[in-house]
Amino acid sequence: MIRSGLVSITFRKHSPRAIIKLVTRAGLTGIEWGGDVHVPHGEISVAREVAQMTRDAGLLVAAYGSYYRVGVSEADGLAFARVLESAMALGAPTVRVWAGNRGSADADQAYRAAVIEDARRIAVLAHTAGIIVSFEYHRNTLTDTNASAHRLLEEVGHPNVRTYWQPPVAMSPAECLRGLDAVSDYLSNAHVFRWVATSPMAAPDRRPLAEGAEVWRQYLERIAATDRAHFALLEFVRDDAPEQFLADAWVLNAWLAELDGR
Repeated sequence: MIRSGLVSITFRKHSPRAIIKLVTRAGLTGIEWGGDVHVPHGEISVAREVAQMTRDAGLLVAAYGSYYRVGVSEADGLAFARVLESAMALGAPTVRVWAGNRGSADADQAYRAAVIEDARRIAVLAHTAGIIVSFEYHRNTLTDTNASAHRLLEEVGHPNVRTYWQPPVAMSPAECLRGLDAVSDYLSNAHVFRWVATSPMAAPDRRPLAEGAEVWRQYLERIAATDRAHFALLEFVRDDAPEQFLADAWVLNAWLAELDGR
């Protein structure tokens, strides 16, 4: 089953209450709350307040989108314990983390080993709290290529460590599907957007989600085929416009209804 939702940092300038109103209007199911602005790491009272507002609106907390970088943040002053406390107060089933701060091409074995060790450590802590740890699937981290992402998950080898997925910008649909298949056994949630770029380093053009119908229907079919529960979370809409978000939400919900045979 795939539920629809929003990544709150799509609207960083909006308050949690305003975001909840938008998500309710859009007919989505849940929200991934960001750890930078809306539910800052370690601010437990804020997390509890946002959790209550979310529940009162009949919505689910899909995840806690933290900015903890595995193997790096602890030494930089962001303790995972603070992140986990916020995730617990928020009632998040998953805490999203980043697989370090280097791309796989720049990571030697010692660096990868440090990320793996820390991933296992935080997986144990999160498991005790009943929360899953999921890697962000992103450039400039160890999940920046299909091969590196799969290798990292295999090397961590902990049942409480999973990964998000999103289509890397400028990667062909066929290669995106291969990457999704490679991590499907570890998949938690997906970030959904339609960006177009001529190269991985070029500034992407944000497009209406409807323009990605052909590829996103394929991605969602592969995600649904895991027979596990996932969130498909809209992120970074064209022009940061609420109107575009509402249009994209309608499209996403229509695709998910098709998958469900409704």
